[in-house]
Amino acid sequence: MSGNLGKIALRKRRRTVCPMASYDALPAPLRKWLATAALPWSPASCRAIWQRSRATGEPLETTLARLDRAEERALARIARPDDAANLATRPTVIS
Repeated sequence: MSGNLGKIALRKRRRTVCPMASYDALPAPLRKWLATAALPWSPASCRAIWQRSRATGEPLETTLARLDRAEERALARIARPDDAANLATRPTVIS
């Protein structure tokens, strides 16, 4: 069963913590970014990027841009050239 992984070759891992509790503990701007991400990011990996960026004193916009760049790199690693454009489009979120 592929769940929300679709047709990408991400490794499947067993969870060690409650995913919803981890998600709920994230800062609101990070949860909003994660909700619109093109890939199924784990709260732990997003939080690690977030904390590294915020620890250096980067503003929110720079931190979110760092997350976007990380996602672009991940998409480039897993996507074939012909369907990279389809995976890279982010869904529109109505707030």
